[in-house]
Amino acid sequence: MQPVPSNNPAAKVVPDSTSNLSKKAQVAEMFNNIAGRYDFLNHFLSMGIDKGWRKKAIAEVAQARPQAILDVATGTGDMAIAAAKTIQPEKITGVDIADGMLEVGRKKIADLNLQQIITLKTGDSESMPFGTGEFDAVMCAYGVRNFEHLEAGLTEMSRVLRPGGKVVILEFSHPTRPGIKQLYSFYFRYILPTLGKLVSKHSKAYTYLPESVKAFPEGKRFCEILQQCGFKDAKARPLTFGVTTLYTASR
Repeated sequence: MQPVPSNNPAAKVVPDSTSNLSKKAQVAEMFNNIAGRYDFLNHFLSMGIDKGWRKKAIAEVAQARPQAILDVATGTGDMAIAAAKTIQPEKITGVDIADGMLEVGRKKIADLNLQQIITLKTGDSESMPFGTGEFDAVMCAYGVRNFEHLEAGLTEMSRVLRPGGKVVILEFSHPTRPGIKQLYSFYFRYILPTLGKLVSKHSKAYTYLPESVKAFPEGKRFCEILQQCGFKDAKARPLTFGVTTLYTASR
């Protein structure tokens, strides 16, 4: 299946607009630079709520009773580790373009003695080294908005998923409830970038985050894109007043 042409405005949002590197290269460099502080910042900046979001996503993955799971943009492996503990499949493969993040993830996996279940590999979401229909479930937490070519990455996720398999995606979104909407906007625009910069020591990573979320085609539009890329029955489930959205679809 060929990916549909991209009209995704998020593709134009990059960590450093002054850089000559591609979005893909910039994203890899950014995450490599913050890898050592990434897990702490995730939990700190979300006030720990991110753990509950991942738990809900893993529950959706578990419904497919998968034995082979692919975790795209696995980062430091939090989703893969949670799935290994909860679902106990035969194998979980995590793929990411940032080697620094994977190094942190491999240490966590070794400390938990999960090397027999979880394998982390360097790889590009748009061209993954896996066979067609190799996985029973594919999951991705907060990674799809970083794809340089969204439709190409989603089409590749569809390719490696077996017919009848399930995809589960977590991504940030925007609350619409009055009061919550304004509070979220203030936090995301002013507080999060400031705290992120102080802790990560990276001047652009937590400025890029709200900009990329703002440009991402969330909700109904993202469900439409999923279906254009080979999935069916795409659904969007807002969590925590819509701060994040849990997307599910089948192959």
